[in-house]
Amino acid sequence: MAPRTPAYERNGALLAYVGTYSDRGGGIYLFRVDPSNGRLALVKVFPSAVNPTWLAFGPSNRFLYAANEVADFDGGSTGSVSAYAVDTSTGELTAVNTVTSGGAGPAHLSVDPLGQYVFVANYGGGSVAAIPIRSNGSLGAPTHVVSDVTACSPPCPVGAARAAYGPRGHVATSGHDAAHAHMVRMDPAGKQVIANDLGLDRTIVWGFDRASGTLLRHQSLESSPGAGPRHFAFHPNGRWLYSLNEEASTIAFMVYETAVNVLRIVDEVSTLPSGFAGTSFASEIAVSADGRVVYAANRLHDTIAIFRVGPTGRLTYVGETWTRGDYPRSFAIEPGGRYLYSCNHRGDSITIFAVGRGGLELTFTGLYVPVGSPACIVFLGRA
Repeated sequence: MAPRTPAYERNGALLAYVGTYSDRGGGIYLFRVDPSNGRLALVKVFPSAVNPTWLAFGPSNRFLYAANEVADFDGGSTGSVSAYAVDTSTGELTAVNTVTSGGAGPAHLSVDPLGQYVFVANYGGGSVAAIPIRSNGSLGAPTHVVSDVTACSPPCPVGAARAAYGPRGHVATSGHDAAHAHMVRMDPAGKQVIANDLGLDRTIVWGFDRASGTLLRHQSLESSPGAGPRHFAFHPNGRWLYSLNEEASTIAFMVYETAVNVLRIVDEVSTLPSGFAGTSFASEIAVSADGRVVYAANRLHDTIAIFRVGPTGRLTYVGETWTRGDYPRSFAIEPGGRYLYSCNHRGDSITIFAVGRGGLELTFTGLYVPVGSPACIVFLGRA
């Protein structure tokens, strides 16, 4: 039987939302995507003055959640998270409510596979929060906010000031002054909550009591010294995890022992070409839908690195593509797997690349999209 063509490909109805920093971006951008060439056409900007820098859909795609990267929500010292209702026929967003993120400067959020909780990584606050989703898509107050330092006993110390395995001459020393949660999401089975803390040089596995919304200490796994774990991505098999180290510009390949919900580091490879010297900051990582390719973004070097996934999960460096824009904070591949979009933070642009040769080749389409301080892009297919 021939594979079923996704609805958005049949009717050309694919939408994209871009989160931005408000100083130059001014809010959440809505684009219509042309699946024939990847082009983005601006539909509307939903104004926001609170840095809606990270976006995630709930499982039904009827609600969009935004991490607002501020530290003064409601006159206090935390950031916030906003819920938006999505009109899936037009892409229109309607604000539902906004609640505290439980800590300063939330840099990442995700929605659990069952759609019951939003998990937030508070970079400035060094904490992870569980926020319940009500039946109408709105958010409740956090059920638990846990400091990353409590993942260890005694409390976790900060990591080394300089990455042990960074490139020659690098001076990437940011972030090792305190705990800085940089990403959080549930494992694919929806059982444990995994977080990367850049300041502590740790990947933390939290147990989760779904009934009470409480995060429970389970495992704290150290990275290489000073590496600065940032974002991570699971392989489709649910057992291999690739963790991107911002300061070292490396990828740690881990195996997730699902029977005991424990991570084990197997290997670490550079995201930069052989012979590179100087400073670069890795930012984003993704695994192709078929699990054969891993991509990683480098800031300052301004490239997307491409890796082949071997039969045991180890990575082999294939090459790189210049992003054509400054400081790629993140990137994403649209659901059809044909185009990759680079959010060039300092370049105030999104650049579009065709994905070819089984995912091992990225070819610039010549398309630039002007967006002020783009931070992330997510896609919505309309049936």
